Amino acid sequence: MNNYKEKHSLLAAAQCLSMAAIAISLAGCEAALDLSGVNTTLDNPVRRTDQIQGLAQNTQAQVAVGNFGLVLHRTRGSEDWHRLELPGQPGLIDIATCPDEQFVALGFERDLWLGDKNAGQWQSKPIPTSENLLAVTCAPDGTIWAVGSFSSLYSSSDAGDSWAEFSLNEDAMLTSIQFLTADIAYATGEFGLVIKTEDAGEQWQVLAPIQAEFYPQTTFFSDEQTGWAVGLDGTVYQTTNGAGSWQLSDTGVDAPLYQVVEHDSSPLLLGDNATVLTRTADQWQPLALSIAPVFLRAGLVDNQRLLLAGGNGVLLSVDL
Repeated sequence: MNNYKEKHSLLAAAQCLSMAAIAISLAGCEAALDLSGVNTTLDNPVRRTDQIQGLAQNTQAQVAVGNFGLVLHRTRGSEDWHRLELPGQPGLIDIATCPDEQFVALGFERDLWLGDKNAGQWQSKPIPTSENLLAVTCAPDGTIWAVGSFSSLYSSSDAGDSWAEFSLNEDAMLTSIQFLTADIAYATGEFGLVIKTEDAGEQWQVLAPIQAEFYPQTTFFSDEQTGWAVGLDGTVYQTTNGAGSWQLSDTGVDAPLYQVVEHDSSPLLLGDNATVLTRTADQWQPLALSIAPVFLRAGLVDNQRLLLAGGNGVLLSVDL
């Protein structure tokens, strides 16, 4: 009999725990699940589960994109963000602004997403490839470019309705592309690969590699001669002769670096552990931030304020 009562008590306790776990209140189970905090979180436009991958702005709006179709947008000068989640919840990994001030975002699923000037309305266009794509940009003439695996570049001059493909036929991932003028652009990628066009992308020439085994997370050129490439372990390479050669630039940190942000004549570097590096007198200096040590994936400068975005819903502005 004692065994029967003991088993019955254990079963009753397990039942109470089960009911509490799914927030059903039954006799003998006193604690109901409090969802008020969850509801409050869901009302916030920016959430801790957001992993923000890209930022862009035009003269009217600022936009952040990320996981599960996340689009956050606001009017420039405003502090209020508005949240959208695109149909199908695509993984948005990059975003750029076009000369007509519309936005283009790249989905991990090989889709191009076109946003209006206020970033409130979006439509998708498939990019016909089986290659993985990592970066997107808009050239000065409005042509959209995307780059990715197998040293492939894709361009569209009709807002994604049709695409032209160019490949070096090398098994290397291209990680960034940047147009400096209507004709001149650089793309960089795995194994330190650097390619350049001087005819608006009709032809691309291979330049000397940054460093044989270097994998640049991204590369930014402040002009045709001066560029910066960042990667893991706090590694930064600089060129001052149009990618003719590259020199290691000591940062003093070992955190992975993911992004280079344009700022006056000296760039800002963003990376893991909430790393932001500024450059003064040829020395990199960390910028102190009062945030958790999350990864910072994207940034932009607006009126001497740095907007930062990254993991765990980090989206904040700091004075420079």
